[in-house]
Amino acid sequence: MFDSQFVEQFADAVAQRVVAQLGGVQAKSIRLMSVEQAAAYIARTPQAVRHLIHQRDIPVIRTGRNVRIDRNDLDIWIENNRG
Repeated sequence: MFDSQFVEQFADAVAQRVVAQLGGVQAKSIRLMSVEQAAAYIARTPQAVRHLIHQRDIPVIRTGRNVRIDRNDLDIWIENNRG
């Protein structure tokens, strides 16, 4: 019914549109996160993340007034706090 080249091009176009629409669901690809993004990543509230930062349980990167948290540091925190 359709030639294979058309099907492949159509599939690529659909995949590109799906990826574009899911642009907000890229937490895994973001390395430096805001407090809010980090909270969503570890399923805690932003206030709880700020508390962990204040206790120095999670290291941060500060640039001026901005605070960023490295996803790798969150992964380490998760591993260290497993039950």
